[in-house]
Amino acid sequence: MSHAIRRASELALDETTVTALRAALKSTADEVVQAIIDEVPPYAGALSGSMGGTIRRAVRTALGHYLDLASGNATGGDGGDAAYELGRGEVRDGRSMDALLSAYRVGARVAWRCLAAGAVPAGLPAAEVAKFAELTFAYIDELSAASAAGHADELAARGRAHERHLEQLARDLLAGASPDVLLVSAQRAGWQPPVSLTAVLLPAAQARPACRALDPSTLVLDDLPDAFGVLLVPDADRSHLLRQLTDRTAVVGPARPWTRASASYARAVRARSLSTDIRDTEDHLPELVLSADADAFADLRARALAPLRALPAATARRLEETLRAWLLHQGRRDEVAAALFIHPQTVRYRMSQLREVFPDLASPHRVLELTLAVGRRVS
Repeated sequence: MSHAIRRASELALDETTVTALRAALKSTADEVVQAIIDEVPPYAGALSGSMGGTIRRAVRTALGHYLDLASGNATGGDGGDAAYELGRGEVRDGRSMDALLSAYRVGARVAWRCLAAGAVPAGLPAAEVAKFAELTFAYIDELSAASAAGHADELAARGRAHERHLEQLARDLLAGASPDVLLVSAQRAGWQPPVSLTAVLLPAAQARPACRALDPSTLVLDDLPDAFGVLLVPDADRSHLLRQLTDRTAVVGPARPWTRASASYARAVRARSLSTDIRDTEDHLPELVLSADADAFADLRARALAPLRALPAATARRLEETLRAWLLHQGRRDEVAAALFIHPQTVRYRMSQLREVFPDLASPHRVLELTLAVGRRVS
């Protein structure tokens, strides 16, 4: 049994009193509404016109149900249901629960003054007046609680829906959806597109904790394959972003126009497939370029370095190592020697061997092929 129903069971309003109070319902509802307009700023413009009429009818309905309760003819459920829906509607109209509770407080005070003014002349015994007051405020408390529940449930539902829309936008971005699809998805999520997005790949358990320290518009998914998550950071200051992720096992992709965020994500994924030590993909562009097409790279190496395969394996390894250092140091013998920890004369000897194996070593095309072929160490 609700508190209001229990109070009603202790009160005995006679038919004369109830009839007098019902006759004053319209004027009481009008006074309640006017007091709310005057005293609760968020409702100043909300209760005019057709909306004001709707609210007045709702207030009259609530007061009517209250009188049913006071006369022992209602259970209290209908008023609570209406109050619950009112709380939900306040969220849709953009008003806070504080505003609605203020309206309830004002309404309770005015309603009690008006009802008491009608009940006492109608002959309500003085001993019953206190019980009548208790019932009035218990009823308002229950309506307030029902509205608060509706308000909270609507906020929670909207929050879940918003979260789902944001997650769907992130999935559309990673999937490389068309700009038209992405614009619709962004509008549905209420998300303002930035100029660029930077993808950050990291373990799923770290995704949401890391997101809290970043731009509030950052999109997050934490249910990717292999227990990974991704952050899509808008208009990131790269050096600052990297510092924020210092304690995270993160791979940071390049900044890309927001509709091409999938390219940033793809690079971060590929970088991690190369090495778990990569954090900033911008520091590893050569490796990423050379690993973009693994089959093509393998074919290039096989063709470009084929002359070395005729030599003993140990000799071929030494000459390939020397060739790589010679190409990277642009033929500066002392630098090559220092890089390989060998004597400059040894470099000269090995280079003479390489020129025998590669007669066209001075050819720009041969230099390009060999540079690419040995540009990345292959285990």
